Amino acid sequence: MKAVIFDLDGTLIDSAPDIHAAANQVLDGEGLPLVTFEQSRGFVGGGARIFVERMERAVTGGNDPVLTDHLHKRFLHFYEHAHENTQIYPHVVETLEKLRAEGWDLGLCTNKPIGPTRAVLKHLGWDTVFSVVIGGDSLPVAKPDPAPLMAVVEGLGLTVPQIVYIGDSETDAMTAKRAGARFGLYTLGYRHAAPEDMFHHFRFDDYRHLPDHLKDPVA
Repeated sequence: MKAVIFDLDGTLIDSAPDIHAAANQVLDGEGLPLVTFEQSRGFVGGGARIFVERMERAVTGGNDPVLTDHLHKRFLHFYEHAHENTQIYPHVVETLEKLRAEGWDLGLCTNKPIGPTRAVLKHLGWDTVFSVVIGGDSLPVAKPDPAPLMAVVEGLGLTVPQIVYIGDSETDAMTAKRAGARFGLYTLGYRHAAPEDMFHHFRFDDYRHLPDHLKDPVA
């Protein structure tokens, strides 16, 4: 394998507090009930549009296409600047540096829209860390469709057997499975199911262990 491709939210960074804040800024501005942190954390995983649809259903009991479009636009406005409370998971920085030093290429495949993705990467000083970055709106489809992951693979000039995908959620697991890619599950992210019930080739809860998993093709 020659490259490691990562998901972003819930995998490399804990952005749930800022996503929650952005959601409630939107709802408050519309005079709608606010959502709890746990609610908003549970909405994460399908991209911004699906997040807004879930949020809208939670506070209104349904989805109205016109309102959904409006809330989505407002959410993206706040979301692009929502990174003040985002935290990098422990030992991610040194692990990324170690992988690059060992010759691994790095890619990013996230359902976060590309605007907020670029903004948070700049905020974290990760502008040049990932050779290829695909966001949730970079293509007509998003994960769990395998196309975004395949776009990163192709952008790196590689084939699926040469990469491993790292993610935290059911969406990431299904994406990897559909692409036929080796998948590493970070268990401290935003998943809902038990790790043992999710597709994966290996799992870990400490980034210091990731390089060893990558060296072991049967881990």
